[in-house]
Amino acid sequence: MFELAQPLWLLPLPVIVWLVWRWVDAGPAAGMVLNHPGLGLDAATGETAPSRWPRLLEALALALLLLALAQPREVGEWIAPPPEGRDIVLVVDTSQTMSIDDFRLSGKKAERLAVLKAVLGRFVRGRVGDRFGVLAFGSTAATLTPPTFDHTHVIAQIERLQIGMAGDNTALGDALGLAVKQVRQTGLRPAVILVSDGAESNSGDLTPGEAVAVARQLGVAVHTLQIGGDLFAAGRPANAAEADPQPGLADIARLSGGRHWIVKSTDDAEQVINAIGQLEPTLARPARQRQTHEWYWLPLALSAALLSLAQFTRLRTA
Repeated sequence: MFELAQPLWLLPLPVIVWLVWRWVDAGPAAGMVLNHPGLGLDAATGETAPSRWPRLLEALALALLLLALAQPREVGEWIAPPPEGRDIVLVVDTSQTMSIDDFRLSGKKAERLAVLKAVLGRFVRGRVGDRFGVLAFGSTAATLTPPTFDHTHVIAQIERLQIGMAGDNTALGDALGLAVKQVRQTGLRPAVILVSDGAESNSGDLTPGEAVAVARQLGVAVHTLQIGGDLFAAGRPANAAEADPQPGLADIARLSGGRHWIVKSTDDAEQVINAIGQLEPTLARPARQRQTHEWYWLPLALSAALLSLAQFTRLRTA
């Protein structure tokens, strides 16, 4: 579809063309002018009558110039803007228990961390518009990348995750507190995806309860994924017997407004990641721009050509 971006420029066009035509018909001399039919002499002056072609060409050039100023263009389809996303921090447990090969990937036994890396990579690729951060934790919490739109870099950092890279213990509170600190509030609520095998926090300076309190205050939802089962839970004393019981993964999700899942297979992991995508959707923004191809250069070039031709014609008849 063609349109004029500045159609007001065409308003004086008919008037100007009409005036030029009247000027051409009137001739150079005032009053009535009689031209010799055979010699082309001006009866009033005795000189050769000037050719009308240069003036006609200049009139057309002026009309084309006005058309170029009106900015003709071809308008195409609407350009869909990228969706408005949110900040999502992936917090991954890299302690020794994540090396247990009780999952299957591509028909073969695989470690928990290997399955998790494959699923999280696909999750990041499918979330256009989100900023992702990656954080690993064990005895300490370490940021591999703060939230960024560079999904290629995020996936590369996910692939860097290795068992024991942050120690063998579980600093769950420090990891959650560091993740909540890195997100920013935009139009959509930020989220943290916390992945662990369910082991209790036994390291770090910040307790899980303190970290959850900060997350609630900042409005950050924490979705927790328990990968496999906690093999050492039977030999551990119950929380009720502790002086200061701390929230587990399910409590962290509930208190922060998130969801908790137990992942026991690769299919479970895929379904959980899809469910998180539905709980934390991106926001589609309305299209405000369309594809355009400018054509103002064509009448502009023709106008310049006609002006040159008019000048050439005038010199030849001079």
